[in-house]
Amino acid sequence: MELRHLRYFLAVAEESNFTRAAARLHIEQSPLSRAIKELESELCIQLFERNSRGAQLTWAGSVFLDSAKRILAALEQARMDMRGVVLGFRGTLRIAVSDGIAPKRLADLLARCRQEEPELSIRLFEVSYAQQVKGLLERHYDLGFARIDAASSGLQAQPVWSDPLVAAMPARHPLLSHRGIPLQELVRYPLILSHSEVHEGQFQQISRLLRSYLNEEEVARINIAEQYISRDTMQALVTAGYGVALVSATEHSDLAGGEIVTRPLSLPYAELTTYLLRPTGEPSAHLSRFLGWIEQTCQRTENASPQGLFDSLRPIDLPQTNVSLSVL
Repeated sequence: MELRHLRYFLAVAEESNFTRAAARLHIEQSPLSRAIKELESELCIQLFERNSRGAQLTWAGSVFLDSAKRILAALEQARMDMRGVVLGFRGTLRIAVSDGIAPKRLADLLARCRQEEPELSIRLFEVSYAQQVKGLLERHYDLGFARIDAASSGLQAQPVWSDPLVAAMPARHPLLSHRGIPLQELVRYPLILSHSEVHEGQFQQISRLLRSYLNEEEVARINIAEQYISRDTMQALVTAGYGVALVSATEHSDLAGGEIVTRPLSLPYAELTTYLLRPTGEPSAHLSRFLGWIEQTCQRTENASPQGLFDSLRPIDLPQTNVSLSVL
């Protein structure tokens, strides 16, 4: 088996079509088909079902796809490490980021890292929480930031900071008459929340907060007008008047000029907590130093909010540095 077999296999799997995969790889279709047959012969299994619509992965092909991705990712990481050696870097930290973590917090941390250890290479990966957990367990990432306390064995998590939760609304919205917005008043209007799958942790924390302060009748009346994936989408929806968004206060400076105004909630501990996740075991020297910078740069939140409150609540079933960045 050669690396070209894996690259060819991945292209066909992603395109579900030999012709498109060949064009993507800049090769003729016949050598591509021949390479896939060689791979299937070596593995003694059929990887694709060929039909008039193209090529669909078999069950065995789906299983092999995960392995192929891991092998190619490891190769790419080795190349990045060697590139860092050539450029004078002495190590690499791979950091996964989920749940739309506040960029200013991350920027402050990376600035400290660059100041203290400029020869350390940082690679950032924007992934879903599920991908982050899988990547940490398989050692594709060294650590991660998310808004869910890791429930998986083999990982450890600790709260590193909390950001106040605020309501973002168009200028001249009726709720602006309140200096601190009562939750019962807030839920009279359509809400715009982060996407329940893309920003799973943020959605869960906000859902639990609503559940803890509202009665069953009030919860039943909640109207989730939209769920956003990006900050740009959220701003567009709020500016257009689709509803009121619940966001981190650290995003305030990123919001559009005077078109969007934020107000705090009149609740104690209305916060979004960010957790640091990493594999269990002794950290490397680079990771140990990075954890030290987190201690010094970020406000710790062990006593900032009652964690027991969130632990005992159920999610609501609501309607619907040298830094390189990868978005998976």
